[in-house]
Amino acid sequence: MKFHGLEKDPTYKVRNVKTPKRLPSFAMEPEMADLLNPSVFSDDFSGWRDRLIIELLYCTGIRLSELTGLHEHAVDINKREIKVLGKRNKERIIPFPESLSPVISRYLDIKKVQNFKNEERFLIVNNSGKQSYPTMIYRVVKKYLELYSNAEKKSPHVLRHTFATHLLNKGADLNAVKELLGHANLAATQVYTHNTHEKLREIFKQAHPKA
Repeated sequence: MKFHGLEKDPTYKVRNVKTPKRLPSFAMEPEMADLLNPSVFSDDFSGWRDRLIIELLYCTGIRLSELTGLHEHAVDINKREIKVLGKRNKERIIPFPESLSPVISRYLDIKKVQNFKNEERFLIVNNSGKQSYPTMIYRVVKKYLELYSNAEKKSPHVLRHTFATHLLNKGADLNAVKELLGHANLAATQVYTHNTHEKLREIFKQAHPKA
């Protein structure tokens, strides 16, 4: 029996089936408004820390690794901005809303009273004063999102998705959102425009006489 090899791959013209990209999970604006109500959090160290974790992730869109690595000196309350070290050691400065300033100040005051041995001065620490870690942040975020959000996932990255989606829904420039998120290219940011398109479609249906 003789075997002959094929000179050409018979499948070279066959294209891979395109699968739809999974849209990022995010919380709705009313859900975040309920979650960020001060009464949700206890008036002690852990309560103020948890509130700061939620607000920082939602108000700045920083990554989980950027949050756990954030130092106190990287937060400028007067200028209302934080300096983070992102992927590829790329540094970026992110503004935050005025409403976050008193939360940071109160947290730092309570943290100081705890007399933690935190020589590296990490901003977010656990109940022993040591640097926060991913599992801890996941646990905090999941705890509160499960109470107030119907988002499919309950993770720190969901708050990053929520940050980007809400900005774009309010008319923010796509390139500006790209810079805030620390994306290397615009394609990574464009995934968030899906919700903007849905909102525009809904407005069209409600307002256009031919819709």
